[in-house]
Amino acid sequence: MSLFSLWTEPQKLKAHVDDHSAKEKLEARLFDLFLSTRKRPAVILCIGTDRSTGDALGPLIGTHLSRINLPQLHVYGTLDEPVHATNLRQTIEFIQQSFVKPFIIAIDACLGQLDSIGCITLADGPLRPGAGVHKQLPEVGEAHLTGIVNVGGFMEYIVLQNTRLNLVWRMSENISSLITHSYLKSNNK
Repeated sequence: MSLFSLWTEPQKLKAHVDDHSAKEKLEARLFDLFLSTRKRPAVILCIGTDRSTGDALGPLIGTHLSRINLPQLHVYGTLDEPVHATNLRQTIEFIQQSFVKPFIIAIDACLGQLDSIGCITLADGPLRPGAGVHKQLPEVGEAHLTGIVNVGGFMEYIVLQNTRLNLVWRMSENISSLITHSYLKSNNK
């Protein structure tokens, strides 16, 4: 199967960052999610740190979305105020105390197979942050987006440190755009 195609699994979509037609399917799925939950507060939880190039995907997305300032979209995890392993649990508790039944989409970078580098995944269910670097962190979200930034399986921390910023930046712009377009469309329905 081509790197530039869309794969579907039960409740999971995956598209390469350069595959525009596959990204349209991700945007359509995000639209459906936002539309079906629009009576609930929408929260985007961007997980990661700016201290590691590969792990900066979440804070970059959070920063892009915060600057756009979409109405009624609550964004946590930016370059200024990252959500990472040491404050994730407290941030989740704060969100749960601040909103009644929030609809949370969690976002994080991840490591994967060589032929999946540059792919964006959207799946139903909670995100398991830190799994790629063998950390035990709380699961979060009713849906989650991940960006596969590099190869996993060996020396994960070093791999994340040596991930190309260009790829992480492009993925952050694309994911931010997907969220923005689908959210605005769902609010106009």
